[in-house]
Amino acid sequence: MDISNRKAYYEYFFEAKYIAGLVLTGTEIKSLRSGKASFNDSYCYFNKGELFVKSLHIAEYSFGTYNNHDTVRERKLLLNKNELRKLEGKTTEKGYSIIPLKIFLTEKGLFKMEIGLGKGKKIYDKEKRSRKEKQTGISKENTEFKLFSHSRIACAACLMPV
Repeated sequence: MDISNRKAYYEYFFEAKYIAGLVLTGTEIKSLRSGKASFNDSYCYFNKGELFVKSLHIAEYSFGTYNNHDTVRERKLLLNKNELRKLEGKTTEKGYSIIPLKIFLTEKGLFKMEIGLGKGKKIYDKEKRSRKEKQTGISKENTEFKLFSHSRIACAACLMPV
């Protein structure tokens, strides 16, 4: 079970990635197991030497009662002291941010979050990337077509058997 933040790779250059534990409640875990989370505008920040993630939306558990959680609340991230110091030192520099990249389930049944230390891309960097994709012909539509072209089913784009 992986829930990823694909928009982050378009918006930021990442220098380092870390894996942090999440402090969650019971209904949040059940909701994450069903894949109901959204990274829209979420970011990490420091408060009294501890790292928190803000604006991470985890949908309410449908079978939860009065014990259900708030959908958008601040959640604590668990890292080593040395990693926290490195991240806090870098975020004081201009332009660096800590962005959540992925939530995944470990073999032990724990949810972890991959966070990245990154700098925001400029507009011309984003335009350069989209131009390169147009020149090489790599886009979302083409990759889907390539996936269909290797299978033995009818291609939805051309309605001909492959």
